[in-house]
Amino acid sequence: MSAQPAPVQELRKLDQHELDAICAKHDRLWTSKPGGARAVFSWKDLTGLDLRGKNLCDADLTGAILANCQMQGIRLDHANLFGADLQNANMTDASLRRADLRGACLRGANLTAADLFEADLREGSIAVGDRDKGLRVLEHVNRVGEASGAILAGANLERSRLSGVMAIKADFSDAILKDAKLVRANLKQANMSGANMAGCDLSGADLAGADMRDVILVGAKTFAWNISKADMRGVLTDEPSGKSVEDLPYKIMIRDHAKWCETGGGEGTPSVFDNADLRALETIRGFNLTALSAKGAVFYGLDMEGVQLQGAQLDGADLRNCNLRRADLRGARLIGAKLSGADLRDAQMGPLLLGADRTLPCNLTGAVLKNADLARADCRHAIFVDADLSRANFTNAMVRQANLTNAQKWGARGLEDVI
Repeated sequence: MSAQPAPVQELRKLDQHELDAICAKHDRLWTSKPGGARAVFSWKDLTGLDLRGKNLCDADLTGAILANCQMQGIRLDHANLFGADLQNANMTDASLRRADLRGACLRGANLTAADLFEADLREGSIAVGDRDKGLRVLEHVNRVGEASGAILAGANLERSRLSGVMAIKADFSDAILKDAKLVRANLKQANMSGANMAGCDLSGADLAGADMRDVILVGAKTFAWNISKADMRGVLTDEPSGKSVEDLPYKIMIRDHAKWCETGGGEGTPSVFDNADLRALETIRGFNLTALSAKGAVFYGLDMEGVQLQGAQLDGADLRNCNLRRADLRGARLIGAKLSGADLRDAQMGPLLLGADRTLPCNLTGAVLKNADLARADCRHAIFVDADLSRANFTNAMVRQANLTNAQKWGARGLEDVI
C-alpha cells in the first residue's frame, strides 16, 4: 500500500496588530534605532491586511500569502518574495527594486506605476509540504512566475528578469521594459501598447494576439518569437521608419537649415524633414532649427538638449525618450506628437512673440507625454487639450493659463492645484 502524501502545513495567519508591530520593529532597524528587528513574514498568512506605505525593504516574505492586501506605496526593495501569493493585491506605486519575486503569483495584482527595476520574476522552486519538516523543504517543485491578468501599466521593469513568466492578458501598457529578459515568456493577448522594450530579450516569447501598438523594440532580440495575430501597428524597430538618413543627406540638410536660421536667410537653405527617420543623427544638441518642418518624423532617443525649435512644425513626430532639456519650443506645433519618457526639464514651451500684440502658443493638442519630465519647464499658455499627461512630472513648472481641457492627468505630479 503506497504512502499517502503528507498534508501541506497550514500557514499561521497574522492580524493587523501583529503586522504593525513587526513593521514598526523593522522600521526601527532600518533607521538604526534601538529595539529594531528584521521583518520575517515567511510562510505567514497576511491575507487582506493593510500594508500601505510600509517600509519592508530587505524583509523576508518567502512563501507569504498577501492576497487582496492593500500595499499602495509600499517599499519592498531587495525584499525576498520568493513564491509569495500576491493575487489581487493593490501595489500601485510600490517600490520593488531588485526584489526576489521568483515563482510569485501576481494574478490580478495591480502594480500600476510600480518600480520593479532589476526585479527577478523568473520561475522558482517552491517548497512543498513535508510531515516532519513543514514547508521549508527538501522536495521542490518548479512553478513559473504567475502574472496573468496583472496590471503593470506604467511600471518600471527595466532590466528585470521575467524569463518563463506566465502573463496571459496582463497589462504592460506604457511599461518600461528596457533590457528586460523575457525569454520564453507567455504573453498571449497581453496589452503591451506603448511599452518601451528597447534591448529586451524576447527570444522564444509567445505574444500571440498581443496588443503591440506603438511598442519600442529598438535593439530587441526576437529570435523564434510568436507574434501571430498580434497588433503591430506603429511598432518602432531598428529598421528605418519612413525616409532613412541613408536616402537623403540629412546631416548636411540639418546644418544648412541651422545656418539659414542663424544668418536670417543670408546663407544655407531651409529644409523639410516630414516623415523622416532622424535617429542616425544621434545628436542635434544646441542646433538652431527655428521653423523646422518635421511632421511625422522620428527623433526617438536623440540628444536635443538646448535645441531651438521655435515655431517648428512637429505634428505627429516621435520624440519619445529624447533629451529636450532646456530646448526652446515656444510656439511649436506638436499636435498628436509622441513625447512619452522625454526629458523636458527647463524647456521653454511658452508663447512665441510674433509682434506687439501677437503671440503663438505651444500647441500640444492630443500629444502623449506619459512619464515625461517637465520639471521647471515654462508651459505658460501652452495648449494641452486632450493630451495624455499620465505620470508626467510638472514639479515647479510654470503652467499659468495653460489649457488642460480634457487632458489625462492621472498620476501627474505638480498639477494638483491646476484647475
